[in-house]
Amino acid sequence: MTMTRNIGGIDRAVRIIVGLALLSLVAFVDGDARWWGLLGLVPLLTGLFSLCPLYTLLGVNTCPIRGERR
Repeated sequence: MTMTRNIGGIDRAVRIIVGLALLSLVAFVDGDARWWGLLGLVPLLTGLFSLCPLYTLLGVNTCPIRGERR
């Protein structure tokens, strides 16, 4: 089974940066608020795999090469 990429370069970079920034909350914030940093896994993983399930459902594709497979 192959996955079709639907995330382009700029979108991918932003997702990875935002994901890492949110994950840093786990290390730098005290109390219960630090666990909100785990939400950073979502943009980080979608950026690393260049595949967003929500984009697939909505029919959005920011990848410059249409139909590129991984």
